[in-house]
Amino acid sequence: MGGKQDQNEAYGKPAKYDSSFRGPIKNRSCTDIICCVLFFLFILGYITVGLVAWVYGDPQQVLYPRNSTGAYCGIGENKDKPYLLYFNIFSCVLTTNIIGITQNGPECPTPQVCVSSCPEFPWTVETAQLSQTVGQVFYAANRNFCLPGVPGDMQVLQSLRQELCPSFLLPSTPALGRCFPWSNSTVPELPGISNTSIAQGISGFLDSLNARDISVRIFEDFAQSWYWILIALGVALVLSLLFILLLRLVAGPLVFVLIIGVLGVLAYGIYHSWEEYRILRDKGASISQLGFTTNLSAYSSVQETWLAALIVLAVLEGILLLMLIFLRQRIRIAIALLEEASRAVGQMMSTMFYPLFTFVLLLVCIAYWAMTALYLATSGQPQYVFWAPNVSLSGCEKVLTNTSCNPMDQPVNSSCPGLMCVFQGYLSTGLVQRSLFNLQIYGVLGLFWTINWVLALGQCVLAGAFASFYWAFHKPRDIPTFPLSSAFIRTLRYHTGSLAFGALILTLVQIARVILEYIDHKLRGTQNPMARCIMCCFKCCLWCLEKFIKFLNRNAYIMIAIYGKNFCVSAKNAFMLLMRNIVRVVVLDKVTDLLLFFGKLLVVGGVGVLSFFFFTGRIQGLGKDIESPQFNYYWLPIMTSILGAYVIASGFFSVFGMCVDTLFLCFLEDLERNDGSVDRPYYMSKALLKILGKKNEMPPGDKRKK
Repeated sequence: MGGKQDQNEAYGKPAKYDSSFRGPIKNRSCTDIICCVLFFLFILGYITVGLVAWVYGDPQQVLYPRNSTGAYCGIGENKDKPYLLYFNIFSCVLTTNIIGITQNGPECPTPQVCVSSCPEFPWTVETAQLSQTVGQVFYAANRNFCLPGVPGDMQVLQSLRQELCPSFLLPSTPALGRCFPWSNSTVPELPGISNTSIAQGISGFLDSLNARDISVRIFEDFAQSWYWILIALGVALVLSLLFILLLRLVAGPLVFVLIIGVLGVLAYGIYHSWEEYRILRDKGASISQLGFTTNLSAYSSVQETWLAALIVLAVLEGILLLMLIFLRQRIRIAIALLEEASRAVGQMMSTMFYPLFTFVLLLVCIAYWAMTALYLATSGQPQYVFWAPNVSLSGCEKVLTNTSCNPMDQPVNSSCPGLMCVFQGYLSTGLVQRSLFNLQIYGVLGLFWTINWVLALGQCVLAGAFASFYWAFHKPRDIPTFPLSSAFIRTLRYHTGSLAFGALILTLVQIARVILEYIDHKLRGTQNPMARCIMCCFKCCLWCLEKFIKFLNRNAYIMIAIYGKNFCVSAKNAFMLLMRNIVRVVVLDKVTDLLLFFGKLLVVGGVGVLSFFFFTGRIQGLGKDIESPQFNYYWLPIMTSILGAYVIASGFFSVFGMCVDTLFLCFLEDLERNDGSVDRPYYMSKALLKILGKKNEMPPGDKRKK
């Protein structure tokens, strides 16, 4: 007895009775004020970074391609010319790669011009046309592919020498705002190109990307199926809600069926492993005959593999049976808490839709970070430099390549063949550009911190609402009128700093994980096995640390919502309370995980199967009005429905999981604070009292009435 008492005291003393405690404390003060001020200062800095990015950034550099003069295609004076045409796109391929072209824009040593449409037919300047004018060869034939301002009376030969007009055209397809040749285009004979591999590479890129064609088909599929997808999501919402509300009736039988199912699966695994082991044993197939091999499937043909599987499954089956025998009382408590959580959700239906508010806040945080990062990445003025295809030619000796130039001016040394002013990149001078990396790091930190704070806000608000349900002695009479809104206002008013403190701790761990993943990605090709093992250990430790902090924060927010104390005290009290009841914690956690996993499987699987049979047209006799339309990609609405069903189920079940955790902590506090007497009655449900063998004493007046 003494050892058990010392062990309990190691995790703190049980909560003492407080006659004034009636649920979430209303008279509370602000907590973690320093962290609150720090969080608000950080948010002001985050807003300042966004304003600086908006002032100096220009996302048009990413959204729209540039021509040789630096003008954007598709906006402004080139509003009717949304596509970019490369005079000689093969020179781009020779100097870089096709992926680089599509990502980095006009970084090719060839003139580029904005056009209203890409060429549809192949064409090459003939020898007889060299003496004609640009107007006769290009403008009169509706070939408006020369640089802006080229006079119509200029000779074609002169325009080609100055690279003002293209010498050939290929049938092209617009992709990512740029004209790329068709796959069956014939490559002209050009200097520096000795084979057709470049054309094959471009055509292969277009065949794999085909961005415009795929986007149009996807849009058509969504246009035809969006209302059916909404119906599927509505079915997922109804199924999730019904599953949670019906748990008060079927939680016990459902948990029993799931446990029997797990035992049955393990029993079948034992039987199958024994049969395989017996057959291979009779054949004499041993691992000594196989030896060591990297082909893992080969180990399924030796008896030792199935013997090991048999032993492992038998041990798991035995452990599970022993747990059911010795922990049956705690499993009954867990089932009763699940039923009580279902009743709490039924009394406060508004809590089921709170995740929509959290989802909107998360979208705002992610959208703000994405726009800020985009504007920061595009800050700086474009820089142009002189470039010549061959500086060793006559007339190019004095050309200073890679020096700044103005694309609107003519080259100062026109005697150098092919000399032009090309786009090189964006200037990195200036205070903003020099601090670009630091500002991006600040933005990433802001993204993680704000997202974790929003999630913490949702957990604390829901905990406050569900705690008010548990600590209402006469349910539903004593439940506050607006428990969710009261908890929301109370949390924002008093505990913004505590939520920011917990979110900051989690953010620092997540940032460390991101940095570690980045280092591992960069050094993956140069590491030795020992270094990879050490890196893997570090990653595993950080992953475990993040999971522990999430668990600790979640329970700390529950204690904050109930008692209104600061983060550190709440985290300590929650941890000590859980450690004093560690077996109950493990049992409840596993039973809840099993039940919620089955619920998600039921909702997502049901919607997925229904969507598959409907969108593939396998449900007959529904009539023309509800007949499945024809799709380009029938899997697209199916996967959208499944993903949406998973998001909806996760949102609903996250609320239910928070309800279970909150009621569990309140239940443990109830056991320590009260004893069932008239002055200290239990607040738990009658089902929990019956399981524990406890009861509340009746007041003397009620006894006389009896």
